[in-house]
Amino acid sequence: MKLSKFKFDLPKELIAKFPSENRDESRLLVVHKDTGKLEHKIFKDIVNYLNDKDVMVFNNTKVFPARLYGNKEKTGAKIEVFLLRELNREQKLWDVLVDPARKIRIGNKLYFGEDDALVAEVIDNTTSRGRTLRFLYDGSYEEFKKTLHDLGETPLPRFINREVEPEDRDRYQTIYAKHEGAVVAPTAGMHFSRELMKRLEIKGIDFAEITLHVGLGNFRTVDVEDLTKHKMDSEKIHISEEAVKIVNKAKDNKSNIIAVGTTVLRTLESSVSTIGHLKPYDGWTNKFIFPPYEVRVPNMMISNFHLPLSTLLMMVSAFGGYDLTMKAYKTAIKEKYRFGAYGDAMLIL
Repeated sequence: MKLSKFKFDLPKELIAKFPSENRDESRLLVVHKDTGKLEHKIFKDIVNYLNDKDVMVFNNTKVFPARLYGNKEKTGAKIEVFLLRELNREQKLWDVLVDPARKIRIGNKLYFGEDDALVAEVIDNTTSRGRTLRFLYDGSYEEFKKTLHDLGETPLPRFINREVEPEDRDRYQTIYAKHEGAVVAPTAGMHFSRELMKRLEIKGIDFAEITLHVGLGNFRTVDVEDLTKHKMDSEKIHISEEAVKIVNKAKDNKSNIIAVGTTVLRTLESSVSTIGHLKPYDGWTNKFIFPPYEVRVPNMMISNFHLPLSTLLMMVSAFGGYDLTMKAYKTAIKEKYRFGAYGDAMLIL
């Protein structure tokens, strides 16, 4: 499968800059794999496609405000720091991206917030853009995290191309987010409202939760034509015994298993037994799913509409089949569906 097969013209105005007014009222394109039929619905109509004892698998990761703006010592030059992951809690070491990268050297101090509320020292250059920072903070870990939260900005993807607003802190997050660690939201889950969750519960749908802390690798450009040569960034995942029980019971009973988003698909497919059962796992995955690929665990999937040439689009194509997925995307553009993190959704069944 070649990279160029995932190129298509996406009008800029179709990239959603803001979320829909109500989470569950974005549009939903329903894609039937067996017939190729496409239906135009509203997201909350999803209830009508599910049966008692079907299982929805959610990614309960929580996005933290990962974008910090500060100044470099002496010169006062403005600097943007994007927190990628915590490396060491005691020493307050973080893996970060800095911009502009060329001006930052080992030993430089960076200052954030009024009265330099937070100071960091660059202790390592890991890649051309990546750095390791040590935050110099005397208070407790809880106070340190609170300061990071107060100074940090919601890390909206660059393609949204606007200033971050206060409502983004709530909306660029699922309502069931629990475990902090993501710098990118699992966007398919952002369409679920409390009312919709209640309706699904009443219908008899079971919920299972896994965790994948979504990293910036999702937006990293693929720069090889042959997709077998692309390496995905590793991301931390956790599949509990409880989630395994719920999913495997549904599998044995021939109930539907719905992956809510590409992050759930990746997580489930990263830990499968030879007979297609889910296994508990706590560690990392760099699994890259692209067509042709035989999906082992879920048989239904919810996804947003992703950008051209993205690994996310490749994953959806692996699930829905390349031809049908591209047909659905063509229809979505024609019907002016909204693309990206704050865009509309599709249900593939």
